[in-house]
Amino acid sequence: MKHPWFTKLAALAAVVLLLLFGLGQIEDVVQDRQHYRSMTAQSVANSLAGPQTLIGPLIHSACVESWDVETGKGEERRMEERRREFRLTAMPEQLQLTSGAAMEERARGLHKVNTYKLKAHLAAQWAPLTGLQPQTTVKGSRMQCGAPILMLGVGDARGIRTAQLTLGGQTLALKPGTFHPIYSRGLHAMLPESVLGGLDGLAATLDLELVGTERLSIVPLGSNTEVQLESGWPHPSFTGRFLPSEREVRDDGFTAQWRLSSLATTAQQDIAQGRPVCLASSDDDEQAAITTPGGGCADSFSVAFIDPVNPYSLAQRAIKYGVLFIALTFVAVGLFELMKRLRVHPVQYLLVGSALCSFFLLLLSLSEHLPFGASYALAATACVLLLGYYASHMLGSVRRGLPFGAGMALLYGLLYLLLQLEQTALVVGALALFTVLALVMVLTRHVNWYALTSARALAPAQALP
Repeated sequence: MKHPWFTKLAALAAVVLLLLFGLGQIEDVVQDRQHYRSMTAQSVANSLAGPQTLIGPLIHSACVESWDVETGKGEERRMEERRREFRLTAMPEQLQLTSGAAMEERARGLHKVNTYKLKAHLAAQWAPLTGLQPQTTVKGSRMQCGAPILMLGVGDARGIRTAQLTLGGQTLALKPGTFHPIYSRGLHAMLPESVLGGLDGLAATLDLELVGTERLSIVPLGSNTEVQLESGWPHPSFTGRFLPSEREVRDDGFTAQWRLSSLATTAQQDIAQGRPVCLASSDDDEQAAITTPGGGCADSFSVAFIDPVNPYSLAQRAIKYGVLFIALTFVAVGLFELMKRLRVHPVQYLLVGSALCSFFLLLLSLSEHLPFGASYALAATACVLLLGYYASHMLGSVRRGLPFGAGMALLYGLLYLLLQLEQTALVVGALALFTVLALVMVLTRHVNWYALTSARALAPAQALP
């Protein structure tokens, strides 16, 4: 273990551990910045309105059935009243929603959050409201129901700017709240009792202006639901239980249409039973999974107004290649040391590795102020120039430093390519790693490794000035 080669290998192992610790610290910085961005989005949501979910419109009525039950015997005989409280719900047969979303960017410090202003026109049509006629379950019971209520539930009622309801050609007054025990946020209008006996059903239109943050979700409550959404945001992410039946994404925005039948979803039954809505909970790096069907939630579909270039997620992906960067660079330096009979001190390895780690910190800090591509180019150029200059002295000549710098530039170019690819990143990375391994094997095919472990093998090696 006192052989110089073993001593140097131990020193290089210690250097690698130090560099791995440094990479870990930089990754912690990235996670902290991601956390600050999440706090910014939450701050905007707390001050403006959060992600919005549209439920309805639907009609519901609260009912109470009461009856008398005889209890006790003899002198203790008496009548007690029993009660059953329940809610009747009528879902629309036809539900059409036409809307446009105008984007508004809000910022807190360095971080920006996408908010939107939705202008929606909802048209709903109900069949005769026989479902709101209560049925007794106990013979001789007494039935009492409240007035029917037309409601529209939203995710965050603070986002409601204006709303106008028209029923049968008449404008009805809208009030806050829904009088629903589960979906309490939204607006409602009291309907006259006469609508219950109508034979032609009921038709209503609702014009709504709503603001929200980052995501809009819609519950398909109609027996036939048609939704058309337009926006000037060119980077939509369609999530939820249903993708658009038609969509067009352009450089200046997108248009999407959904056409759904109640045969394809249990949203009507789930909402009638008061179940929560299946929502996509999004993280800053990527969209999270949707609640799986059968999990006791009502189906919905969503569009998220995402930022396609998230500097923190890209920086974190780049750091995951940091170990590979260090390994390939040390292999390159080791090849020069082996093939040219040089001696490179472990401290020099440490300085080269530190320059590699500083690239990721430079990339993170610059990308908070500049576009990611420009930030990457500046950070990579600075590190390539530094490493090329230092390698010219470390390896003994400019003729050796220039190829080393060119190799580092190629390595940074490969990393940028991997960051831009999603589906083929693994195959491109695997091919590149195989190419490097093949190159090392070809260059060292004539090396006598046993001779290197002898003390005489180190004798001709020359120290750098």
